[in-house]
Amino acid sequence: MSLMLSEIEQQPAAIEKTIKRESKKIEGFAARLRANRPRLIVLVARGSSDNAALFGRYLLETTTGIPVSLAAPAVHTLYKAKLDLRDSLVIGVSQSGEGVDINLTLENAKRCGATTLAITNEAESSMAKLCDETFLIHAGRERSVAATKTYTGQLLIFHLLARALSGGKEELERLPEFAAEALKLKADVAALVERYAFMEQCVVVGRGLNYANAYEFAIKLMETCYVVAERFSGADFLHGPIAMVDSGFPVFVFAPPGPTLKGMKELLTKLHDIGAETLALSSDASALKAASRGIKMPRVDELLSPIPYIIPAQLFAALLANSKGLSPDQPRSLSKVTKTV
Repeated sequence: MSLMLSEIEQQPAAIEKTIKRESKKIEGFAARLRANRPRLIVLVARGSSDNAALFGRYLLETTTGIPVSLAAPAVHTLYKAKLDLRDSLVIGVSQSGEGVDINLTLENAKRCGATTLAITNEAESSMAKLCDETFLIHAGRERSVAATKTYTGQLLIFHLLARALSGGKEELERLPEFAAEALKLKADVAALVERYAFMEQCVVVGRGLNYANAYEFAIKLMETCYVVAERFSGADFLHGPIAMVDSGFPVFVFAPPGPTLKGMKELLTKLHDIGAETLALSSDASALKAASRGIKMPRVDELLSPIPYIIPAQLFAALLANSKGLSPDQPRSLSKVTKTV
């Protein structure tokens, strides 16, 4: 078994441990923020962590009403901009905590008046040491280059922070259970993978809270399977990119329940009419029927769906890499920590 597959299977335990270890700290931090509410939250990340940050933006804006932006690190590191970040919270997201441009951005944010927060898997990392507060992902060491358990750990921290800030009642304590249920789909995913063994390009589509998962599934296909994987929101895809899809073209679609489902089903119908090869991840029977193939997901509220919904996608990438004779643990030209400025 690859390290990637092993670490995918560790996710329910890692999620449960993080909830137990970090919930009280996050609640205390959120209470201080509510007393001095930030006017803006800025998220700083790269790679899979940037995908987690994209989820954080959707979640925090929809649950707290605080505007959230994704930072462009080059604004800080190359252009040396001095931004007005007074009364702002700047959150760095990095599994290693050693991303050079992320840490330089956080340092500049502090000089510009921001409160800084680290979300990382490494308690002794440079990022943890420079930020005002740190929330840890208790995933254990991640040895595969392809991030899996640290990605879902980052999603979880955003869940915990959003619930604490908004006073929500989401049953986050059930996420280990939902993750374990998603892992049971491994045989179903394995049965689908062989059909895609010669896939060279595809599109991944998501929207809303699962838009980030479209990015994450795509990056997993690119880095572990060397597939050219474009990713789009369900809305943006209709504004031009759908023109590249013709008969037999592979399109993967996240279609969880909630406000985005109607549009995703309409997209699946349109893709069916084009003749595309669609694979839907959904618990909705009509969405699965509209797709060429489907992965029937456990029924879960949309707000809690991103963690369980990414797990079959992680499995798909790891198993597809194996079927192609590739190592998902050591992709070419990549290392676990990428340092850019």
